[in-house]
Parts: sequence; structure tokens; C-alpha cells
Amino acid sequence: MAELMLTAERRAELLALLGDQQRLRATYPNVAEYMEMAPMLSGTGDWRADDAFDLRFAHYLTGGESATENPYWDLVEPSVFAYENRRVVNGGNINGSARLAFAQMALQAHYAYAIPAPGTIQWCSQFCGDRPIVELGAGRGYWAAQLTRAGLAVRAFDSEPPDRTQNVSFPRAPGQPDTWYDVGDLSGFTSCLKNASDEVLFLCWPPGWGDTMASDALVAFERAGGQRLIFIGEPKGGKTGDDAFFERLTTAWRLESRDESYVSWWNLSDVAQGWVRQ
Repeated sequence: MAELMLTAERRAELLALLGDQQRLRATYPNVAEYMEMAPMLSGTGDWRADDAFDLRFAHYLTGGESATENPYWDLVEPSVFAYENRRVVNGGNINGSARLAFAQMALQAHYAYAIPAPGTIQWCSQFCGDRPIVELGAGRGYWAAQLTRAGLAVRAFDSEPPDRTQNVSFPRAPGQPDTWYDVGDLSGFTSCLKNASDEVLFLCWPPGWGDTMASDALVAFERAGGQRLIFIGEPKGGKTGDDAFFERLTTAWRLESRDESYVSWWNLSDVAQGWVRQ
């Protein structure tokens, strides 16, 4: 991907904002925090690549235009490299960097935990066909927005919609969208599961550490006649899903598809899988 090209007007606007620390902290506190911390953290070893990443970070997280309407991907794509048959955001260093890890946390809170690369969105479209998607654990709804742009019908829900309640994973902050898509609450998810035989359940980074959200959603989906599931997250024993969820997949579902070009952060082991009810 070519370097980020900014108009003279946008470059001047960005330089003025970054040069005014008081205004930056007031309007984009997350960007201010990153720009203050980044120079003190070790980088990938390629200072030009690190500086280019910082420019993209500042541009997109202060409302800069995204030609693809997928700013998350536009920001990380130049930092994607192949490593051990995976595509990962590591900035060209197999160990990533402390600087990149700090940016990762900010980007996951701003957009989503998983990276919606265009190839993965296309894979989702192929797996779903003309079936609508019902998503639980949508967070800010960034994936729902990208899937909708691809022509899919999506209803998104979360136990704590960030625009109407406190969500520790997706906290509110000045200069940051509360949501990228309309995200309903759990009552809406329950109401929509009346006949799910023609729908696809979408679980993207469902909580782990013993939280039963993933298994509860899967059971409810099965009871409503659901037959197809997209799971994006880490395997059993990782940071997503509970044991009951993975055990149910093993006994009652069949893995039909996997996105072989899925893009992850270098320090995570998440995958994108399409499952069909046995």
C-alpha cells in the first residue's frame, strides 16, 4: 500500500492540532496519550515505518477521511506481514514492539478487537450468501458496519451498548464515536431469535475467562433453529469463548470454512471460522 497521502490543507490541520497539546488533550485525549507515550516506547526497528504508522494513527483517530471507509484497515494494512503461514500486524518485526502493542490497545478500544480486513469481509459474505446476520457482542458495531457496507443485512447487539451504558472494553471519550452502527441490547437479541433457521450467528471475540456469553448465545440460537455460525476469536483455552461453547461446537457443529487470509495482531492467535449445525 502506498504511503498515506494528505492534502496540504489536511496536513496543515493535523500539524496544528498535534502542535497544540492542550487542544489535542481536550478534543482527542486517546490520541494525545499515544503521541506522548510512543516516543518513549521501543519500536519495530524501522523508524520510518514507525513514523508512518504514527501519522496514520493521528490522521484516522482524529476523524481523517478513509478512502475505503474502513479506517481500521487503512491504518494497520501497511504494517501487515506474513509470518509462519499467518498474516499479522507486526510492523515487519516478528516480535512486534512495545509501541505497536500500546497502539493495539487504543485501536481495539476505538474500533474492534478483531481486524476486519477486506478479504475477511468478503469471506463472511461468501459464507453467509443471502442470509442475514445476527451479532451478539458487537461492541461499537464496527464489524457490523463493515459487513453492511458489503451488502449483508446485520442486526447487532451487545450486553452493554457503548452509546447507552458504560462498557469497560469500549469506554466513551471525546473525539471518538460511541458506536459505528446501531447496537441494541440483550433484550433485542432475545426478541429477534424467534426463527433463526435462515440467519447466521456472528460472534466476534466473545468474552472468555469463564464468561458464558458465547455458549448461552449458541444454545439460544440452536433453540431458534439456527444452522450457521461465524466465530472470530482464539481457540479453546485462549482469550475468547467458554469451555461449554467449544465443547458444543465439537459435538453438534461441523467446521465448514476458515478464512485462510485472516489478519491478526502478532501477539494473538485468533481465527475466522464458519460452522454449520450437524
